[in-house]
Amino acid sequence: MSSADSLRKKYRDSYEQIRQVYTDFPYPWLVGYSGGKDSTTTLQMIWYALAELPPEQRQKPVYVISTDTLVETPVIVDYIDETLRRINERASEHNLPFVAQKLAPVLDDTFWVNLIGRGYPAPNNVFRWCTERLKINPSNRFILDKVAEHGEVILALGMRAGESNRRDRVIKRHRVRGHQLSRHSRIPGAWVHMPIEHFSTNDVWNYLLSIPSPWGGDNRRLQALYRSAQDGECPMVVDDTTPPCGNSRFGCWVCTVVDRDQSMEAMIDSGEEWMIPLLEFRDWLASTQDPAVKPEQREYRGRNGRVRITERGKLLWRTYTPEVSKEMLRRLLKTQTELQEHDPDFVLVSVEELEEIRRLWLTERWDWDDSLPRIYAEVTGLTRDWMHNDVSTPGRLELDLLQRVASNRNIPVRLLQELLDAEWQFYGMRRRGLIHKTIEKTMSKDWRTLEEVEAEAAKIRRTSQVEESI
Repeated sequence: MSSADSLRKKYRDSYEQIRQVYTDFPYPWLVGYSGGKDSTTTLQMIWYALAELPPEQRQKPVYVISTDTLVETPVIVDYIDETLRRINERASEHNLPFVAQKLAPVLDDTFWVNLIGRGYPAPNNVFRWCTERLKINPSNRFILDKVAEHGEVILALGMRAGESNRRDRVIKRHRVRGHQLSRHSRIPGAWVHMPIEHFSTNDVWNYLLSIPSPWGGDNRRLQALYRSAQDGECPMVVDDTTPPCGNSRFGCWVCTVVDRDQSMEAMIDSGEEWMIPLLEFRDWLASTQDPAVKPEQREYRGRNGRVRITERGKLLWRTYTPEVSKEMLRRLLKTQTELQEHDPDFVLVSVEELEEIRRLWLTERWDWDDSLPRIYAEVTGLTRDWMHNDVSTPGRLELDLLQRVASNRNIPVRLLQELLDAEWQFYGMRRRGLIHKTIEKTMSKDWRTLEEVEAEAAKIRRTSQVEESI
């Protein structure tokens, strides 16, 4: 048998397997689609396989879900949006059970709300806080909703054997004997099916370039996107065993897990010069991970008010300072303004996110100066009606006065702000018992100065060195 015949047989076998799973189990399907080669191959194979079934046998819905982290590479966002539109149109025309839907994180989980609003540090391999919030949670919410509606679902993923040893072990452990399905390791009621589990990379490209897209897409355009920005993609992420994106192209333009975003650099070199401001912002954000600048840019206390010092006496720097968060917002808005010269409708940070960032700055980071509206006006040259509370809140005048009092009494100004905020929070309530817990929580935080904390860290380092030398 020739290699071409062998490939055609592999494709036919996959089609038959898909039809068998679809007809044997009474559950709706959810197909994870990221826009990359593997998820495109998976979706295309499912489409062709089900199209051959008689209409009365293809009644179960097939939800095509694509998660937009809201910080995806813009070129890929446009490509996926166009694809989802085509899928819905062509499925309706041919009476096929496909329904494409784009998912997104809730406002509280978005990248900018956490990075700029709460001051979370730029993600790295040790603290990759973004994956769960931006990718896992949106898809899992949708899956769990469908499980609640239908009892069980089949989740079709474009995963291939050998991509992740951990995932391979999980799949093997949860495989149901005699079936092509595995129990999902984290989501009750979800079965996992991988139609291209045993495909090689060459198998995937051979399929895409020899079998036309059934929804009218252009697989050679997909190939060109890969060629312009190197191979690699972010798979549909539904749990933490999914291989990370790393330096892949089908991922977030703000990714700081790697030192350089070679994929975005390659896309710019391929003619997408308008993306240069994105790369410049991303590189600046990555520079904040340099240990040498952390003492200037990070808080030494965490959001919980605690200080962390390792057993070897290393002080762990925590969230960004309010000043650095304000600088981030300025740079982000400047980047957005520059990109709007390329596309007037281009948005990097939404109005809803700006409102939430402002709320967090006011309520959790004690920005009595209410800096966000001023920064927005300075950078964009625009003004807008910001939400205002009916109850008056302290402002610049009160902050200046409080800083003088704190300095004269040698008391941390933040401590006074938090105590006053507690009083403000419970002002006018008939029952104010909870204020005591709030005050207790505030007073239990570590209010030592940085000099005192660094002295403790130095003492621990000396003790550790002595113990190691014995």
